[in-house]
Amino acid sequence: QVQFVESGGGLVEPGGSLSVSCAVSGFSLDYYSAGWFRQAPGKEREGVSCISAKDGSTYYADPVKGRFTISRDIAKNMVFLQMNSLKPEDTAVYTCALLWWCGWGHMSDSPDYSGQGTQVTVSS
Repeated sequence: QVQFVESGGGLVEPGGSLSVSCAVSGFSLDYYSAGWFRQAPGKEREGVSCISAKDGSTYYADPVKGRFTISRDIAKNMVFLQMNSLKPEDTAVYTCALLWWCGWGHMSDSPDYSGQGTQVTVSS
């Protein structure tokens, strides 16, 4: 059984930083690629970033490129998302996920497994 324990998120002013963390059980992150999706009210879910199980290479969606950083700790089986220079349009529920594909400039459109999500709100 795959389980996710997400933490972090919250409320931050525009230009600020937040981080979200996710502890995964059930699959090793050196076997399954991991990433983050987000969904804002009234909008479709979108892939934000992922990290490849194979070699740790990363992918970022264009709206977050240069501002967000994904990382993982294989020993702890955790994945992290550091979010800097946050904008109001980054407001969404961020969900940790295991996904089939991460690489070659692309991530899966939907997760194979995902957590409950954590709210990130960017507002003054």
